Amino acid sequence: MRAPVAVLVAGLALAVGVPTAWAATRPGPAAGPPVASVLDTPSEGPSPAPAVTAHPAAPSAVAPRVAPVRLQLAGVDAPLDPVGVDPAGAMALPEDVDRVGWYRFGPAPGADEGTAVLAGHVDDAEQGLGALAPLREVEAGAEVRVTDAAGAVTRWQVVSRELIEKRALPLAALFQRTGPPRLVLLTCGGEFLPELRSYADNVVVVAEPGP
Repeated sequence: MRAPVAVLVAGLALAVGVPTAWAATRPGPAAGPPVASVLDTPSEGPSPAPAVTAHPAAPSAVAPRVAPVRLQLAGVDAPLDPVGVDPAGAMALPEDVDRVGWYRFGPAPGADEGTAVLAGHVDDAEQGLGALAPLREVEAGAEVRVTDAAGAVTRWQVVSRELIEKRALPLAALFQRTGPPRLVLLTCGGEFLPELRSYADNVVVVAEPGP
């Protein structure tokens, strides 16, 4: 993967203010097999903290394709916005917590190969719960639907959900441009760290093409 992948998910660490009631209850941390085994890659282990003095340029987008515009699954019905990399080198996220970002420098959902990545905020002190807050309760076998700008719908089936420490995320595997087509959904989870205004972990959901 290109260099920016090492810091892409840093943006998912941000939480604007204190946590909402989302953090009051904690469901099971996983459903299905571990994410690393589903992605058929060994865990990369802890990642070093990203440098903040210099940032690589955003990668070039892959071949043109129809952009996804809506994500639907149990408890989630949200518009999708194409996003890239912010000035800090992190995957940019929509400011509106009711919207979800699609990483436009990677594959689109429904591409012949590679992993399409969708991510959003879990909550916000002023806006409340984010569109992806229900991810923490998604079970293996759940259906995910993504609609593109042309009206075509791709259907996916969840195979794994796992709460993973941010520094241990298998980033190269999550942002693959080659290999079997997959869909990865990301949001924050775990313990809220007031001193960092951030959650300690990410909820990672992996889905494969559905029947």
